[in-house]
Amino acid sequence: EELVALAETIKVLNDDDALDLFKKTLPSAGASFVQVQVTASSQRARALALVRAVAWTSKLPGLDLIALALNGKAAGFEKVLKLIDELLVNLKKEQEGDDGKKEYCDKAFDESDDKKKEL
Repeated sequence: EELVALAETIKVLNDDDALDLFKKTLPSAGASFVQVQVTASSQRARALALVRAVAWTSKLPGLDLIALALNGKAAGFEKVLKLIDELLVNLKKEQEGDDGKKEYCDKAFDESDDKKKEL
């Protein structure tokens, strides 16, 4: 039965009517794709809708922040990122100062321990 069904299928596919139908389904040379202009605001609105849909089902706190950023009128967090970078530079400087103070304190503790042992 399967062999008969396969033979009939091959016969149908090799038929001229099937070839004509196949040619009709393919796009012709004159057909082209239509380009759609997408604005940044429409992309932002679509992304916001997707983020809100995911945030509704999962309670991830990061998604709220992303939704807040997408909902705002400003394009991004450039100012915040700049402030964070400046904060990191200041923290590195403070850490270097703290490391120097720690070395001084460690040295002072060692000297005082040596003096205690001498007494």
